[in-house]
Amino acid sequence: MKQLKLFQLAWPIFVETALFMLLGFADVFVLSKYDDLAASSVNTANQALSIVTIVFTVVSGASAVLISQYLGAEKRQDASRIAALSIAFHFAAGLIISAVLVLWGRSILSFIGAKGKILEYAGQYLSIVGGFIFLQAVLSSMSVIIRNHGMTQISMYVTVGMNIVNTGLDIVFVLGLFGLPKMGVMGVAIATSLSRIAGTVVLAVVLFKNVEKLSIFQMLRPFPFKDVRDILKIGVPSATETFLYNLSQLVITSMVLNCLTEAELVTKTYVQNITMFFYIFSVAIGQASQIITGHLVGADEMEEAYRQCLRSYRNAIMITLAACMTGVLFRNGLMGIFTADREVIRLGAHILLIDVLLEMGRTTNLVVIACLRGAGDVFFPTGCAIFSMWLISVLGAYILAVVFGMGIYGLWAALAADECLRGVLMLWRWQSRRWQSKRFV
Repeated sequence: MKQLKLFQLAWPIFVETALFMLLGFADVFVLSKYDDLAASSVNTANQALSIVTIVFTVVSGASAVLISQYLGAEKRQDASRIAALSIAFHFAAGLIISAVLVLWGRSILSFIGAKGKILEYAGQYLSIVGGFIFLQAVLSSMSVIIRNHGMTQISMYVTVGMNIVNTGLDIVFVLGLFGLPKMGVMGVAIATSLSRIAGTVVLAVVLFKNVEKLSIFQMLRPFPFKDVRDILKIGVPSATETFLYNLSQLVITSMVLNCLTEAELVTKTYVQNITMFFYIFSVAIGQASQIITGHLVGADEMEEAYRQCLRSYRNAIMITLAACMTGVLFRNGLMGIFTADREVIRLGAHILLIDVLLEMGRTTNLVVIACLRGAGDVFFPTGCAIFSMWLISVLGAYILAVVFGMGIYGLWAALAADECLRGVLMLWRWQSRRWQSKRFV
């Protein structure tokens, strides 16, 4: 088995993740020059997207585990069959979800509490971006396949191109350059969709030229029902955890929409866009660690897998802490990028201080849960999510933000408590070594 190195895998994933986040960051930043509520509406629409697209994580997460373990066990044909199944599923499911978002997008937004201008703007965004979400599904599937073959730089280059296209079109469409009308939120939605179309086409060409062959879809005849069972066994618990997280955030957003001031709502949107850059390297380290753990577990190298996770976690914590401290040091300036509103800047500067504790817990979860998944241990993180997200995060946010009237401060305190508690539980699970009996290959 080819030895995989953490940072050789992680840095392209970091760049790719950062650029994907920049796609959303650019949308919000450009819209902040157009209308603060328009910028907030994109955040609301993306929360709705995260709920309905959770089905994609069932197959993408499970296929990542199975492909890495099969490659570690040197079973290349089995890995290719899983890749074909993943792409086919994402395309079919993506078409169904695109239809749902086009037909009932505004109803979903109304359900989560969007109203007035936010509902109007978010509805425009969701009808266009949601209609093309099947492309994002296929794009994500192909990226997972390429990454688990150790070629993380390829999808990074594609994302660079997508980011350039999206940002350029954002500026042109939203601000109405070259004689075009100012399209606002609709312009952002069109720019996002066009960049995803371009990215999907390019990544498909690269995948079937350098990694797999189009003939892999012939492996789906006869249909591999055993692979489907394995995917569901891995994917459903993992997707449930992600679903519960996104649903809890949706419930919290619905609650706080009625109790936070307009300044606090705008602050929440801007702070979330800033803090994405505090934990993106932890996301990259987590994904790289999952690939390595899968390969090591597939090759039955359990002791090295154990040590690798702890090394990855230590590196991620150090990097996240450095990013948080930088953010705290320049917190007023960071908020000033988005707005000149002094109240929003003041609130954001305070929340960024509280966020340091949240990021320590989040980093622990991003890395250790990824390693547990790579080893095939998927049920324990889901059980912890059910307990912590709903009793600590949702209930805590309601009590602190709504009942005690602490507003955005209470909200962030509850979110931080949830992340930290789950982080402690994940570390305990890894050190117990019970994941060593969970591999699938």
